[in-house]
Amino acid sequence: MYINQQQNSRIRPRIVIIGGGFAGINLANKLKKAPVDILLLDKHNYHTFQPLLYQVAMGAIAADSIAFPIRRIFTKQDNFSFCLAYVKQINPENNTLTTSIGEVPYDYLVIATGSNTNFFGNKEIAHYAMPMKNVPEALNLRGLILQHLEKATVTLDPQEREALMTFAVVGGGPTGVELSGALAEMRKLVLMKDYHGLSKHDMRVYIFEGKDRLLGAMSENASKKAKKYLSANDVRIYNSVHVESYDGLTLKIDDGMTIKTRNVFWAAGVMGEVPQGMSSAVINKASRIETNEINRVKGYQNIFAIGDVSAIISGEYPNGHPGVAPAAIQQGQWLAKNLMHLVNKEATEPFVYKDKGTLATIGRNKAVADIGKFHFGGFFAWLLWGFVHIMSLAGFSSKTAVFLSWAIKYFTKNSDNRLIIRNFNTETRMVEAEQ
Repeated sequence: MYINQQQNSRIRPRIVIIGGGFAGINLANKLKKAPVDILLLDKHNYHTFQPLLYQVAMGAIAADSIAFPIRRIFTKQDNFSFCLAYVKQINPENNTLTTSIGEVPYDYLVIATGSNTNFFGNKEIAHYAMPMKNVPEALNLRGLILQHLEKATVTLDPQEREALMTFAVVGGGPTGVELSGALAEMRKLVLMKDYHGLSKHDMRVYIFEGKDRLLGAMSENASKKAKKYLSANDVRIYNSVHVESYDGLTLKIDDGMTIKTRNVFWAAGVMGEVPQGMSSAVINKASRIETNEINRVKGYQNIFAIGDVSAIISGEYPNGHPGVAPAAIQQGQWLAKNLMHLVNKEATEPFVYKDKGTLATIGRNKAVADIGKFHFGGFFAWLLWGFVHIMSLAGFSSKTAVFLSWAIKYFTKNSDNRLIIRNFNTETRMVEAEQ
């Protein structure tokens, strides 16, 4: 299939998907036997299992164990093609995309670009705080943590050591809670074992959340248990507060609190990653593209949006469906059916989200679960969390690698993945080339 193949020279409809996340991958897979040509474009050649990014950041697992080559996923799918490309512009007037590899025509376009970190317009925080939405960012965060622990072992300045050993997580959703729990676990099990001269009492972990409780999207029971587990591991929890500023050393909170820290990890919000060319009238305040009940972008006939970047506004979901993997997977699979209905000139079916539950882990042997009417926590929830995540990974090799890493970590209470592969410059916030 030629990338610049003209529309009038094709027999089968071409469906172009932007983004190889959960939504895009599942859409393409569901169209495996359909009489269409599928072209998937992504700026990375791999699919990332984002729920485990924080474990890469903490050195619990290797980065390549949660990233799987897109081409390998579709090796046996004859109607599928992939191109490594960055989409610069959508041109709805002539059904083409302007990309880093040239003009790409489409019959149906599906935007599945996911979300990115939302710093709410604060450029200083965006520069100094550490996001974690992709593998490179997770590796940056890992490098920063390990570099600062190394500096803390040799600095003679007690105030600088305190700042290096103070970790602030902003955002009390699943990512923030899981990251805080992992930091507390490292302090308890690893710090004094590997970093001689440092004490677990030197390391402080904070979590700041704007809502009045942690895990605001989960049940009250899950929220209380998460707070209990984190508090038991000496994580300092602050609710109903917001970050005012952070300059790389001083973190200011709107309740008047000020702490000195070199480590601020941002898990406070996300925004849709919308390509250029879409009408501003269909993009809401959260930078999500508003669609109708079949994920068709309002005002367009052949452009669709699924996953985190899309928002089906309804009474039950006034802000769109939650930005979680199950919602993206279901939308991708559902849209595949509706695209075939459209190709065959059949009636479409409105998307119906089936909430299969939510899980969040809070360190070793502790997790919380909301599964339908059942709300529970502890060791069984932790086992369930591990099983679900292992089974959701793409590829047998990834499943095996993560399972073995977890098994070794569980029995040794340590990890072999805490490597400083590349130096992260804390001023420029960029990776430095090897000397």
